[in-house]
Amino acid sequence: MKKYNVQNYIRYKEDLKKSMPPEKFYDYYTRDEMIIKFMPLVENLARKFSTSQQASGVLSINDLIQEGNKGLILAVDRLEWDEKLIDSPDIEKTLKSFFSKRIKGAIRRAIDINRGNIKIPEHKLNEIRKSPKDEKMVAMFFNSVFSSYDEYEDNEENPVYQVEDKSVSYNLNLLNIYLLSLMKQHLSDMQYDVLRMSYGLDCGKMSANEIASKVGIQVATANVRVSQIKKDAINILIDKVDAAQVIDYL
Repeated sequence: MKKYNVQNYIRYKEDLKKSMPPEKFYDYYTRDEMIIKFMPLVENLARKFSTSQQASGVLSINDLIQEGNKGLILAVDRLEWDEKLIDSPDIEKTLKSFFSKRIKGAIRRAIDINRGNIKIPEHKLNEIRKSPKDEKMVAMFFNSVFSSYDEYEDNEENPVYQVEDKSVSYNLNLLNIYLLSLMKQHLSDMQYDVLRMSYGLDCGKMSANEIASKVGIQVATANVRVSQIKKDAINILIDKVDAAQVIDYL
């Protein structure tokens, strides 16, 4: 967990405790009272997100709570006391469900925005997050990441990239560190070197022939051999990396 300003956190907790409104029927709370009432829910949800550098980039737990509170405020402003809500057998549970979805969404968006400049389409991220126990989720993650690296190269010459890109972006250095750690754990030295040089994870991106020369592949079809090693390495990562590691990064 990253360091965060403990004094600010303590002050926040003290102010929240003093401001907590008295118990009453939910439709009697004012807007500000409703926000304060559910701020403890924000902290509870924020603490379920990993705050390791690979998972949350530059954000600390204080930042996650702040972003969650923004989501809570927007959710309270969207709240409508219709018959469905008033007739609910457990209004507090219904409200928590309504707020939780929007609080978690706000925190996820903040994490995604602060990761930086490798693109993974938001619809792909949503598919991955909805299937944390699905074996295909790991394959989707690595295929999205490595295809993003390919698209990232020379994008100014590609007409597609002249259109404004609003997809989720990732900090390149953080993503590289994360991938290299997984590669070290699961790949052979040859596979590790071929993959990192192919995508320029800790060096300049190299061609297949340049990589073959670096790793000592001396055959007429060296470029084909390098391409096959790269493909095999990605498949090994898909096969061996635990889904929990991927969902933690996301």
